[in-house]
Amino acid sequence: MDVDLRKLRYFVAVAEELHFGRAAARLHIAQPVLSRQIRAFEHELRAELFVRDRRSTVLTEAGRQLLADAGPLLASADALRRRVQRAAHGRQTFTIAFMPGIIVTAEARAIAQLHPDLAVGVVRTSWEDQAEVVREGRADVSYVRLPVDQRGLRLRPLFTEPRVVVLPDEHRLAGKESVDLTELVEERLLQDPDAVPEWRDLPNRPIDSDPRPRPELNSVEEKLEHVAAYAGVVILPLSTATFYTRPGVVHVPVDDLGPNQVCLAWAEDNRSPLVREFVEIAAR
Repeated sequence: MDVDLRKLRYFVAVAEELHFGRAAARLHIAQPVLSRQIRAFEHELRAELFVRDRRSTVLTEAGRQLLADAGPLLASADALRRRVQRAAHGRQTFTIAFMPGIIVTAEARAIAQLHPDLAVGVVRTSWEDQAEVVREGRADVSYVRLPVDQRGLRLRPLFTEPRVVVLPDEHRLAGKESVDLTELVEERLLQDPDAVPEWRDLPNRPIDSDPRPRPELNSVEEKLEHVAAYAGVVILPLSTATFYTRPGVVHVPVDDLGPNQVCLAWAEDNRSPLVREFVEIAAR
């Protein structure tokens, strides 16, 4: 059975809103039409997706599973559309995404030299979108730093590098040659803890002891600015810390923190020969 992507998008809207009226408004369709489409989708899947009454709409176990799988599937369909549209509008393009601190100049030049008619572009990503750019078709390949959500992706490990803690230059630990994670237990981590899973496992770490909300920091520059202002600390790969230098902060190696793994990622349904060729270039 083929999944109807239009109905799947309708389902996602209802699943995210948990309200048929709001979902219908978001989709710009009438609520009775949306209700009929969802019932038809449930019939096609032979599964009840929602438990609904006059007061609430709740996902069933099947609905929760479908919602988890719907994102990568819809992203893959959108990526396919973008690739086809690019191919239909003239010169072929190839976009390389990269995380801060990773230099891709040599690889970009190599693929461009092999294909003189290819328009090669680069785009910098962040922790939040390093994997999404390939799922959504905004980039053909992406240099990612683990951990990432690997659904819908293929990965080729490339290299590892040490991680360091970035501190204000007058911090009590700033002059040390290296530190252990346990010495940072009282510090406030400014980045998403998912980027540093070891942080959550620190023994005796105060839980939510700082009433201030974690700031939304979308760039390395913003993180370093907050560190310099004594708002907290960040853990970065060594290449990122050395590339983005600025007054007021220092970085110190963390002895018991494992290295950061860098991989090349691409969409698992992207069969382009250019992707395969670039994977080999990057691996060299």
